Amino acid sequence: MTMHTPISTPETGQEAVFTEFRRRIREAEVLCTGMQKLLLALNFSGKVSVVVQNGRILKSGYEEGYFRQK
Repeated sequence: MTMHTPISTPETGQEAVFTEFRRRIREAEVLCTGMQKLLLALNFSGKVSVVVQNGRILKSGYEEGYFRQK
């Protein structure tokens, strides 16, 4: 009897969603285009943070001048 090991298995729906989530984090695609335009218009330099719990935004904030250019 020959056993075949699958090279790749199709992802379940949840695995596919998590894979896309990881890709977007890795590629820094975490802000909508509108927010990116606002940050660019303000010439914002700082840190934006978002806390998520159970899929909902719990808290968000920012720190200006976090990355200050000299």
